[in-house]
Amino acid sequence: MRLRRLSFCVIFAVCVAQAASFAAGADKPVSSRKPVVAVPSQRLVVSAGGDKGFLPIYATIRGLRADLGHVYPSVTRAVVIIHGNRRDAAQYENVMQNAIHDAGEKYWNTLLIAPEFLEENDAAVNQVPDDELRWKHLAWIDGENARNAQISSYDALDAILERLSNHILLPNLQSVVLVGYAGGAMMVQRYAVVGRGGDALVHSGLRLRYVVANPSSYLYFSNERPVPGSTGDYDFAVPVRECAGDNNRWRYGVNNPPPYAAEEDFAVMEQRYIHRDVVYLLGAEAQDPNETSFDLSCAGEDQGPTRFVRGMAYFRYLELRHAELGTASASQQLLVVPGVGNSAYHLMTSRCGAASVFFTDDCTTRVLVPKP
Repeated sequence: MRLRRLSFCVIFAVCVAQAASFAAGADKPVSSRKPVVAVPSQRLVVSAGGDKGFLPIYATIRGLRADLGHVYPSVTRAVVIIHGNRRDAAQYENVMQNAIHDAGEKYWNTLLIAPEFLEENDAAVNQVPDDELRWKHLAWIDGENARNAQISSYDALDAILERLSNHILLPNLQSVVLVGYAGGAMMVQRYAVVGRGGDALVHSGLRLRYVVANPSSYLYFSNERPVPGSTGDYDFAVPVRECAGDNNRWRYGVNNPPPYAAEEDFAVMEQRYIHRDVVYLLGAEAQDPNETSFDLSCAGEDQGPTRFVRGMAYFRYLELRHAELGTASASQQLLVVPGVGNSAYHLMTSRCGAASVFFTDDCTTRVLVPKP
């Protein structure tokens, strides 16, 4: 036990240094079109509609590589962390390692999975095998099919959750948390609406939570958007600008969804969504309307001027449609982290970040009824 603890602490020290570097450079203007510098060597098979491909992933326990084909009776929790637009999965894996370590030793046996959603230029520069899945720029956020297979990025999330539902490999697993930050949060929020992969987990008695951290936009179920300059309460109305129809197209609205969700009834999807365990985790200082990775499209801007405002307004939008979300016992929560802006490291290692991932009651800044 002493050697195992020492090993984890040594690995954790490396993770601290890497994550601190990531935190320090979080606001640097790095293009999301820049190819990734490394691709995980671990791969998970993803199958859909007769097609098959491989998704690169990092899978670790206590900072050490975990083989998803092995039996791990000591694992009671699993966390899946989805990277942002820059697809730096290794950095997000390090951030979550810090969050796990800081939460305390009883959480150290958490199985951590960090998938890498490659884009075409990533695959070309890194010369990955032809069967390794890759998407056109940012299409993985929306659940679109890969460029080299009729396999959606949401099919890939289904495959991860299906592997976690294997009670032979993970006989004592109790909870799974799917966390997304920024672009990854946009992916997780849409997947929480239409995703099918969690059904087997929930039906088998496991707890499944979606954590949506500092995204640039949200999926609206109607054509109303926040009225600029609302005071006292958020007002919603059909925007004056039509944004060439983009306001109500997928990723901002329910029109023209990807093939994965093409047959869905979104009135039914909305009712299912509001009963899913979803935490919206917002940095109170995520207020820069001009940051490099922020969605400045017409349809994006119609959701509000900043990440923080967009998140607050969206939660209020849901409450006005479903009053039960404004109660303390609601299935969905809005947690605000004071003093934190657009920083995955500081958001996920905060007390509220830990509360969202480990189901604790330590966050004292939950907002029940957000106001402008």
